[in-house]
Amino acid sequence: MPHCRPFASICQPAIGPALRSWLHGLLLGLLTLYGMGANQQACAVTAPAAIAASWRAELPAAIRLGGGELRWFGLRIYHATLWAEQQPFQPQRAFALQLQYHRSISRERLADTSLDEIRRLSRKLPDSATLSRWRSTLLNAFTDVSAGDELIGVYRPGLGMRLYNQHQLLAEIDDPALAQAFFGIWLDERSHDQALRQQLMGATP
Repeated sequence: MPHCRPFASICQPAIGPALRSWLHGLLLGLLTLYGMGANQQACAVTAPAAIAASWRAELPAAIRLGGGELRWFGLRIYHATLWAEQQPFQPQRAFALQLQYHRSISRERLADTSLDEIRRLSRKLPDSATLSRWRSTLLNAFTDVSAGDELIGVYRPGLGMRLYNQHQLLAEIDDPALAQAFFGIWLDERSHDQALRQQLMGATP
């Protein structure tokens, strides 16, 4: 006969010791699986914290090599500073390019201007699919900037680049070819502003 608890609306069979032990083991197993899932979810959420929150943490021994203003028809656009852990500059090693903006520019303008210069400097122009992918990557990495904002790109040899603002990591770009093309805008020997290039490398005051 089923065993009924007083005042219970549902009668249930009495649970013997063997069944109780089995249910206890099942419950522990489910709790263990839940805990594993929760830990995995926590790792997925906290994994980005393993990446340095500041570009300076990536280049702790970096020194300022040089810097200068980019002007367009007399208007100050940004101040650029080149940081590296070696002097003279070694472009095959890790470095950081810091841009401190004097005016507001949309992320679309930043991405399109960057891609225009990459096209101009390319000795072998990438195919249209690659250029389209690069534009999308840069568009997703950039943010709108206003006067006083900073964008800092960190070159990671053989891996790509990371983009920071003055507060946090914005994007990690795992594309070495795009990284080289992007930094070439300022550092290539055919850069549009040769005076700024020389200033970045510390060749002139």
